[in-house]
Amino acid sequence: MINENLHKQAVALDRVKHRELKLNLEQRDLGVMSALNAFFVAGTEFTDACKEFPVVWVNAGKDEAGKLQVAPVAIFGLQTGQNLCIEGNAWRVRYVPAMLRLYPFALARVAADEMVVCIDEGCAGLGAEGQALFDADGTPSEFTKTVQQQLDVFESEIERTRMAGALLVEKDLLRDMRFDATLPDGSKLGLDGFLTIDEQKLAALSDADVLLLSRNGLLGLIHAHQISLGNMGRLVDWHVERRAAA
Repeated sequence: MINENLHKQAVALDRVKHRELKLNLEQRDLGVMSALNAFFVAGTEFTDACKEFPVVWVNAGKDEAGKLQVAPVAIFGLQTGQNLCIEGNAWRVRYVPAMLRLYPFALARVAADEMVVCIDEGCAGLGAEGQALFDADGTPSEFTKTVQQQLDVFESEIERTRMAGALLVEKDLLRDMRFDATLPDGSKLGLDGFLTIDEQKLAALSDADVLLLSRNGLLGLIHAHQISLGNMGRLVDWHVERRAAA
């Protein structure tokens, strides 16, 4: 999945154009990620992500049938362009979302049944040193093959996450979320544009619906989401620290 906020110069990996290129994993620059105040996480990541970030949902447009789609995201910052989970050129959290770990690679759909591996040509570390992208004969290197396998697995998780979101929408379990905080200097900070679980509607579900959510793994995601909201306080603390340092 290509994300325009992350993959600024994404192109299909080409055995001719990119045959001599290598990726130096030691020279990765987190600059592009330092401006992300939220980013997609798959359902399988909730268990780890909920320990580090608030995990919520956002509107993700409509599908071909005109039905609303939602996507879960981890919140990194309290303002646009702010990532409080990166300090300097390093993450200050133990878990980093899978798509960010797979950067600068991503999959792009070119046909209904065909996807290609893409790379962000503007990423740091892409040059003459590091892991070769192709072997001398133009075939993908072992490094590239491993990355493609990881991308394929993650793409399957994205689809499962999309289906889980569709069920939340179908059961009308999401509502608009707003977070307000008063900072030590008395100023106010508000955050909205996200969706959270409507606990009243969740409690009103029939036994059959609760069983359905449980069998689909959605109850676990909901509980992880609810736990994750406690991380809002830590983001406020980091926001205050950054303001003081500035």
